[in-house]
Amino acid sequence: MARSVPETHDEILAAAARRFAVTGYKGTSLQDIAGEVGCSKATVLYHFANKEALLTELMAPAIAVLEALDARIAGHAGADAQRVAAEGFVDLAVRFRREIALLRGEFPDLLQQPAFAHIQQISERLIGAFAGHSDRPSARIAALVVLAGIAETCAEFIDIPDEELRPALLAVVRRALEPTT
Repeated sequence: MARSVPETHDEILAAAARRFAVTGYKGTSLQDIAGEVGCSKATVLYHFANKEALLTELMAPAIAVLEALDARIAGHAGADAQRVAAEGFVDLAVRFRREIALLRGEFPDLLQQPAFAHIQQISERLIGAFAGHSDRPSARIAALVVLAGIAETCAEFIDIPDEELRPALLAVVRRALEPTT
């Protein structure tokens, strides 16, 4: 009996996520993904135009939440921006920690792809919000370290329950960031 299209589509996505997690985005070929699913490369290409399209669909939910956070931050300044950014990014990182783990070490290269180019601007605005929109180098450095640390921690500690990880991360954020006025 032939597989249904939605089932194959989802199987290809799941196989891509597994392969990207093991060998990285650059280290995974469409043939690798097809082999894991048990289909041909042509079948993968029937469902996805290319490997970037696969990654784009895998990351779409996380990117949508990041874009919504970016919009929420825009309405805040100073300490409010810092709080909204910290709580929102911690929630995003905890929720999408498996997706973050997929991108470990490859994030700068992925930002060069058209589907992800806008993430760099969102990241800059997020750093600004974490810094409380301060121009002080120390505030911006702390913001970048905290932002990167949250992502790395979530990717590393996949098995820690959300209700334990979230408050621990927020406590670190509060200690690490300079208070804003």
